Amino acid sequence: MDNTDKRNRLDEAPFQYRVNKDQSVFIEYEGRRVKILKGKEAEKFIKNVNAAENEKAVQLIMAKITGNFKRGNELKKR
Repeated sequence: MDNTDKRNRLDEAPFQYRVNKDQSVFIEYEGRRVKILKGKEAEKFIKNVNAAENEKAVQLIMAKITGNFKRGNELKKR
């Protein structure tokens, strides 16, 4: 994980997650919802977060799951 966060952006903990009672997971970036996980994908996420060694590892997991949502390839209204 040494070269993964070269600019140390994950140190600020921009990602948060919330688990609902139906076991769906909401991932937020700076307070805005960017991804919803349900079913097996949510179970896998929860398992990985519980196994993470520190907060930066949890942030990295969420960054990888959300993908390139800030690169201009998100859906836009036409």
